[in-house]
Amino acid sequence: MSVMVALAAVAGAQSGSNTNWTGQNTDNKNYISTGMPILLIAPDAVSSGMGDAGAASTPDLYSAHWNNAKFAFIDGTMGVGLTYTPWLRNLHVGDMNLFYLSGYYRINKRSAAAASLTYFTLGDIDNTDEDGQTLQTLHPNEFAFDVTYALQLTDHLSLGASGRFIRSDLTNGAILSNSGEHTETHAANSIAADLGVYYQTEVAKGQDIAFGAMMSNLGAKLSYSDDDNQNEFLPANLRIGGRYTNRIDDYNKISVLLDANKLLVPTRPYTRDGVDYPTRYANNLTEYNNIGPIAGALQSFADAPGGFSEEMQEVQLSVGAEYWYAETFAARAGYFFEHANKGGRQYATVGFGLRYNVIAFDLSYLIPTTKISTSPLANTIRIGLTLELKPEK
Repeated sequence: MSVMVALAAVAGAQSGSNTNWTGQNTDNKNYISTGMPILLIAPDAVSSGMGDAGAASTPDLYSAHWNNAKFAFIDGTMGVGLTYTPWLRNLHVGDMNLFYLSGYYRINKRSAAAASLTYFTLGDIDNTDEDGQTLQTLHPNEFAFDVTYALQLTDHLSLGASGRFIRSDLTNGAILSNSGEHTETHAANSIAADLGVYYQTEVAKGQDIAFGAMMSNLGAKLSYSDDDNQNEFLPANLRIGGRYTNRIDDYNKISVLLDANKLLVPTRPYTRDGVDYPTRYANNLTEYNNIGPIAGALQSFADAPGGFSEEMQEVQLSVGAEYWYAETFAARAGYFFEHANKGGRQYATVGFGLRYNVIAFDLSYLIPTTKISTSPLANTIRIGLTLELKPEK
């Protein structure tokens, strides 16, 4: 069924999923499967140039994705930004694109409000019958809209909270056929919440440190049909990170960042070569599908079949650096690491930024370091344009 094959390929490229809808493990890995993995993809051209590190990066327009609490410390009074990402171009797919629109407004000295829209279009996909005849052309798409409020509790500490509406329309209501069985489908809707905390302080003249953490996408499962066995967890996520910044002189500034990231999603039990592989809290897919999102988030810290060592494999690491000259030109670089048993995404990133008055331009480029010639993520670029008003100094 071409539509499902195409959508599965997209999901696999985004999240490394190796388990199909019937729970059959298709290789020797044990990846974590979620619905709408696009919510985890770096949406901007700033942090994506630093290895996807952003939990404690300098507060900016794109903080809603990385740590919403950072908005309380943003320098500007208001701003808006748009980022465009041509997606999976290495697969020679020309009509898949990710757009991210964000904006914020400083309410007063200690609080700010923000909103962002993520829109992902998968282009045109043919839905065919068992004989390969095209029944209709689908236009699958996904989007998420969120609003954020951030508040400084002290001169160094802030909290952030976001509410998010999510819609994933992969089949446009088509009736899908597989092995003679027909399934009526519909768009999946959900709501979710993000909670963030951020701390920054000056430790010496010209030197700052910052720490941040955010839990994101905590919400109801996605349902694409009336079959409860096909409900998908949202990609609930925990990100923790730190930053060190050295303002060398009036013109030069450098920052280094480190993030650790973990999905708050239970490990799916699977079958391989006729053998069942249960997890600590789920013996089969029926038990797995009955796990709620909050229970799943709690279980995700201790349900890997391989115990603590496998749990540690689920932690993704990002390291990045950023150099600014005269607050006008920025150069960025970073590295993202994911264990081979949990997806195997490993890539270097580079990027730069230009600032002139109230306008800024940012660009990032992704370089896979494993299977470079075949990676669907190869040659991924992100292009961002922002307009930001800052108070006169």
